[in-house]
Amino acid sequence: MNLAIRKFAGRAALLAAAALTAAAPVARAAYPERPIAITVPTAPGGTVDIVARIMAEQLGGTLGQPVVVNNKAGAGGVVGTQAARREAADGYNLLFTANSNQLIVPWVYKKPGFDPIKDFVPIAAVGIVPNVLCVHPSFPAKDLKGFLAEVKANPDKYRYASAGSGTLNHLLGEMMNEKGGLKMQHIPYKGVAPAMTDVLGNQVPMLFASLPSAVEAVKAGKLRAIGVSSATRAPLLPDVPAIAEQIPGFSGDLWVAFYAPRGTPQPVVDRLHDAIKTALASPALQQRFQQLGVTVLRDGPEQLAARQQKEFAQWKQIVERSGAAVD
Repeated sequence: MNLAIRKFAGRAALLAAAALTAAAPVARAAYPERPIAITVPTAPGGTVDIVARIMAEQLGGTLGQPVVVNNKAGAGGVVGTQAARREAADGYNLLFTANSNQLIVPWVYKKPGFDPIKDFVPIAAVGIVPNVLCVHPSFPAKDLKGFLAEVKANPDKYRYASAGSGTLNHLLGEMMNEKGGLKMQHIPYKGVAPAMTDVLGNQVPMLFASLPSAVEAVKAGKLRAIGVSSATRAPLLPDVPAIAEQIPGFSGDLWVAFYAPRGTPQPVVDRLHDAIKTALASPALQQRFQQLGVTVLRDGPEQLAARQQKEFAQWKQIVERSGAAVD
């Protein structure tokens, strides 16, 4: 009897060991095991794309896997955001987007095809930048005060380009019309880069562009910076006034953040947040951000969720007042 018990116990131990051995690779498997794709719902060359590629490079080293950026532009970010929502919620498909695409567009489009709160899990906010009101060098006004006087004296004469209907640089123009008593006409494009191309070529005289996407053209004299959208002047362009200096209460910054499709496992979200936090602590990355005029944000999932909830409600009111709407 004792011998039988011992034999049974031995077989049980062998079976248990075999089971543990078989499970070991699964237990040892650590995320990520393969490349990660980041969907950017804007065209190449804009701030979201620029910062996404900097972060992808940094995260690739931190996570030990390639991180690839896929631009899917169109309809003010709707096309790319819808595509990201449909991806598998496994941590290998992320969304890197701006508050304008994520929180403004759903109020502008009657059927945006995504819910920014219900369809995505916040991971981390990365950075914040002002927009710059830029004009072609041939524009008759040389400064903000002269610009406001010129446009006010010529209602409906001047057009401004944007990255698309419902984007932040569209609504900044509408805000300037409302608060400054102007009448500028809006011309939407599929991204900041094509909009800027036409302003550089003087097909359209002006646009609001995020600081990282405009700073080189401004410094090269290809564009003239008239004012910044932040409440105070930007350190990268200290001689350019805040628009609020002439139009009290004018303010609107762009911030960018990482999201994942709803249902992404919490341990994966935590791993990604830790990797992003590590990346943002890099002195080399901080230096690159500073050169672009990007101020680092360090919102974790909870802080980012609170930030977007607050702004989502605020932008609803601004969109309704502007009358911006797309079927």
